Amino acid sequence: MHFDIHIHSTITSKPNPENLLSKLHDAGFDGGVVISPAPFDLKDGRRINNSSTARLESILAWTSGHPTLFPFFWIDPTAKDALKQVEQAAANGVVGFKVICSEHAPDDPRAMPVYQAIAALNKPILFHSGILWDGLVSSHFNRPAAFEALLDVPRLRFALAHMSWPWLDECLAVYGKFLNATLMRPDAPEMFIDLTPGTPVIYREEALTKLFTVGYDVAHNVMFGTDTLAGDYNSAWSREWRDRDLSIMRKLKLGEEAEGNYLGGNLHQWLNGQTHGRHPPKSGV
Repeated sequence: MHFDIHIHSTITSKPNPENLLSKLHDAGFDGGVVISPAPFDLKDGRRINNSSTARLESILAWTSGHPTLFPFFWIDPTAKDALKQVEQAAANGVVGFKVICSEHAPDDPRAMPVYQAIAALNKPILFHSGILWDGLVSSHFNRPAAFEALLDVPRLRFALAHMSWPWLDECLAVYGKFLNATLMRPDAPEMFIDLTPGTPVIYREEALTKLFTVGYDVAHNVMFGTDTLAGDYNSAWSREWRDRDLSIMRKLKLGEEAEGNYLGGNLHQWLNGQTHGRHPPKSGV
């Protein structure tokens, strides 16, 4: 089965999972990860908060009763009640969490206990990484090296979205560091890379070539996503990106297994923690 692991919903969009699935099928996908509305929106320079209850109700309405739509809850880990939000979301069937560090560093002391609680629940986290088009001075929070702090969260499974564009080389180096940590401790966190654009088309082949030929055991830790909207899913655009990636992967002669894992197989590993048996880099820096 093939999945899009990066689909956003908004607080103003009326949940219509049947329509979303129809458009996903048109694009060649069986389902995907649907992310709840953001903790807050910015309008005319003003911050408008979206309550945790409203966000949870929205994402459950998008996904309940549809086993190929996986609900992720977008959380601000610095919120005073963040731990309570994690507990409530998990109790209601949320399978993972979304975090964007737009106003805080990944290692913010308010956030680390929240990551630890999520890891203890055996749930993954999808982090934004890379340049952030939010109109704020925030991209310095989202350099991939900043996520080294997650080494202090045992057994966490997390993904850095967008290949950390434009810091792909740094993202790959950080991935190698997390992979190497498995040599040192059995409870090391596991890093995945979400290949959601990100990358402008002109850079896509270079990016995927670096990713798949860097020499790290990466084929089981990459996933396809689009960053499109649940309420207006763009089937043609998603199909275009999938076909472009497959064309590049075939040029690299990666094989059908690698393609299948990228488009769906690795998602189950990320959600459920079923590791394939990682092979750390043979040499470091």
